[in-house]
Amino acid sequence: MQTTTPGEKTFIQSAGYGQAERAPQTLLGNAVKRGCDILISSGFLLMLSPLYLFLGLWIKRDSPGPIFYRGPRLGRQGKIFSILKFRTMHENPESYQGPRVTAQGDPRITRVGRWLRDTKLNELPQLWNVLKGEMSLVGPRPEDPEIGQAWPPEVRAEVLSVRPGITSPASVLYRHEERLLVGGKLMDTYLEAILPSKLRLDQLYVRHRSFLLDMDVMLWTLLVLMPMVGAAPPIEDRLFLGPLSKLMRRHVRWFVIDLLVTFVAIGITGLFWRSLEPLDVGVTKSLWIAFGFALLYSLVAAAMGVNRVVWSRASLTDAIDLLPAVMVSTVIALVLNYYWSAQPLLPPAMIIMAAVLATMGFVVVRYRSRLVSAMVARWLTRRGSAFQAQERVLIIGGGETGQFMAWWLQDSISARVFRVVGFIDDDLYKQNTRLRGVEVLGKRDDIPALVTQHDVGIIIFAIHNIPIDERKRLLEICSTTPAKILMIPDVLGDLRDILDVRSNNGDHYQAAADPGTRNYAGYVSNVQIKSWLDELGEISDRGDLSHLQDKIDAIKTQIGVDTDS
Repeated sequence: MQTTTPGEKTFIQSAGYGQAERAPQTLLGNAVKRGCDILISSGFLLMLSPLYLFLGLWIKRDSPGPIFYRGPRLGRQGKIFSILKFRTMHENPESYQGPRVTAQGDPRITRVGRWLRDTKLNELPQLWNVLKGEMSLVGPRPEDPEIGQAWPPEVRAEVLSVRPGITSPASVLYRHEERLLVGGKLMDTYLEAILPSKLRLDQLYVRHRSFLLDMDVMLWTLLVLMPMVGAAPPIEDRLFLGPLSKLMRRHVRWFVIDLLVTFVAIGITGLFWRSLEPLDVGVTKSLWIAFGFALLYSLVAAAMGVNRVVWSRASLTDAIDLLPAVMVSTVIALVLNYYWSAQPLLPPAMIIMAAVLATMGFVVVRYRSRLVSAMVARWLTRRGSAFQAQERVLIIGGGETGQFMAWWLQDSISARVFRVVGFIDDDLYKQNTRLRGVEVLGKRDDIPALVTQHDVGIIIFAIHNIPIDERKRLLEICSTTPAKILMIPDVLGDLRDILDVRSNNGDHYQAAADPGTRNYAGYVSNVQIKSWLDELGEISDRGDLSHLQDKIDAIKTQIGVDTDS
């Protein structure tokens, strides 16, 4: 076992990596990646053969020695292989006895070698390693075995679980690595300052690797090699969510979906129109019209930022953002329809009708999962066959806090575990109504019967703006049932308190001695409690017991507690 240097020991102790869940490796994904590696590497080896010949002759004329450099590297599963590069160092003993990494101005590098390193053309022979299956086009850069011995075991296992690559997110960010290595302790600088960050990026790549990520990394590699673009390195987030990934996730996917919706909308509109009057457009022309409108809508929607909405988590008000894009697209379509030829391609009313149907389709496909879930839940509820595995929840209070809890329980992963059966509220105007899609089932006196009827396991107490005696009576009613009682703080009210304190102190929060916070008949906000505790702590630290007792009595008076009791 090779001994480690001080820098290597520091790296092992400070890297702080833990075992992470690896991205699943599918046979199809591996086959596609390997097929692309073979196709691209073989094609480039053939196309670049004249360049290989030119560079080989140039290297031979510049300095004596072989054209290629072969060095040991860590491959997949830790297997050692010989990496192939154009030789960039002088062929002498000093070149092999120096440090494993090179710094800017390294005397071992030849004149031609310096240019090859700056342009990264010395890496081109690795296409042969890719064709042989020892490397991939994109993957963690292969490391020297001696340096790899310093890796933590869990990092080593994760990074070496895939083939190393010619390029990677780490090699894009650290393409000027040699400029960062200055001074005499090159290995210590590399192991302590550079290698941990590169390994972290390699781990992120292994966990999130995909075809689109590989395409983005190759695109970034080409961009950073350009003189003007390479001066401005991409930020880390853009490496893992690059332009191609964004294009596919935000635009291309929705363009395909919207295109199908537009086809359906125009098809339905055409059938309806033909039932009223003759319509001689033709199938081919209709398909082109549908494609043109979908493309037009997608471009306008992208320009207006519609595709920035995460529709799986969108609110109902986000659907309104679709309307401006549809309206602008429809106006442009009407103008093009009028001026495209001497005679309009379609009746204007037909375009408007198709746009209305398409808009309805756009909304449905974007909210399809929640629409289906809501219909299934409503159907199961009406049949009385709701999922038995879900815990029934009854919410006391139909105010802001209660509605917030209902929304959270129904619109998150908690919906798989909990089912809100209804609200309890004494407000006459809320009886027989529906809040956040949940029925108001009755008043406080109905709680025991409702708990039994709906097999309620949890009662969420989310009402605050009631007198303290009413609050106690309500809790006593809840305690007579077998359900567990969960007290929910008035989070929204506390937020308003903080905003009030900020506005009263010039937008700077200051804990006042007696902040004018809300006190709803015995309910004290968290802001007020924190202020009291801070002040009591300061008095206690000073040892002023008489002042401490006076402050306690003042707090009791403020919350309505008899100081003599």
